[in-house]
Amino acid sequence: MKIDLSQPGVLAAPPVLGRCLTFRIAPDTDLRAALGNLRDGFAIDSGVVGVGEPVARALGREVAGLRAFPGLAGPGCSVPSTQQALWLFLRGQDRSALFDLTEQIRSFVEGAFVLDDAMDTFTYAGGRDLTGYEDGTENPRGDAAIGAALVPAGNPLRGSSFVAVQRWVHDLRRFRSLSLERRDAVIGRRIDTNAEIGDAPASAHVKRSAQESYDPPAFMVRRSMPWATADQQGLEFIAYVESLDRFERRPR
Repeated sequence: MKIDLSQPGVLAAPPVLGRCLTFRIAPDTDLRAALGNLRDGFAIDSGVVGVGEPVARALGREVAGLRAFPGLAGPGCSVPSTQQALWLFLRGQDRSALFDLTEQIRSFVEGAFVLDDAMDTFTYAGGRDLTGYEDGTENPRGDAAIGAALVPAGNPLRGSSFVAVQRWVHDLRRFRSLSLERRDAVIGRRIDTNAEIGDAPASAHVKRSAQESYDPPAFMVRRSMPWATADQQGLEFIAYVESLDRFERRPR
């Protein structure tokens, strides 16, 4: 199975370094010209470009299946909706390349879009989350990844993908204060072998996010990467799906 209309960065393995950029729309501007500049100037192997619902609405267009993430709240926590107009994930081997790419993109969309947030991401310890556990173990591969992440042939959006992006903040100090046995139980895997714990509690991350346990299954291609600033650290959760229904069937 092969779809040539997709952005190659969707299925590519996470890079050594990455950068997530989000832009909001500037008032009274020509979005079409800026998007044209981005289309013509952005090197396709430099990363992934995502267009948000605000852009579609501003252009008077409707993209089937495109919708904003709903804000969620529960006892002791909240997950806000921060839908932006334009999202880019940049790939690089060093920060110089990412800096130059960012400046180039800003010049393409200057006047129409305003950079709202930039977060550098990195591969940690060969592909682990900052908690020390391997990340993305259950990612589909090969044709299964194509089927999970890309809109199939026969659909007007064929080759495209929907992306869910969330920035999670880790309380590493508290997590590391737990015993190794308790940490393994929270994740649902052994940190030393990455083996799944069969009798892990129902609250374990692995149990709650088992992609095959939903009806229909909710497989997605995750390309999450760690991030860290001077006073916070966590995971930039990035998941590509052929329909946002897959993401929304999963517990957050």
